[in-house]
Amino acid sequence: MDKIAYEGRVMWSHIDANRHMRHSAYADFAAQARLMKMEEAGLGPAVLYRLNIGPVMFREELLYHREVGLNDYLKVSWELIKSRADGSRWTIRHEIYKSDGVKAATVIVDGAWMDLDKRKLTALPEDLLKVFMTMPRSADYVEEPPKEVKG
Repeated sequence: MDKIAYEGRVMWSHIDANRHMRHSAYADFAAQARLMKMEEAGLGPAVLYRLNIGPVMFREELLYHREVGLNDYLKVSWELIKSRADGSRWTIRHEIYKSDGVKAATVIVDGAWMDLDKRKLTALPEDLLKVFMTMPRSADYVEEPPKEVKG
């Protein structure tokens, strides 16, 4: 599976008072990349809605490398850099590149799956877990054991 998950132009609404892309627009591009890559793999909104499961974020880190301006064309990568063996918790790294190949930003998110009815963390069903665990992985990918349940 290709690591480029989303491509698109920077729009007027993404620009701040300093005439470059506003900080939260980087997060928006990364979120769209996650959605597109999950849908491509068979984990799109329709599937997750049917199961009342959704991704939940615990942390989002943005590292800015180069300025991005109006109408710049961006490519956003998607790679799993860490997950529990059961896929219940995960970390995804996005790298945002300008059309000239220069890396403009890195976005790293930590997340999990949430049961939208119970409002509690949950695991993916086995068939979807297999799909999720085939998503593109980084060269430095780390798999953690499932968390022990204390009784």
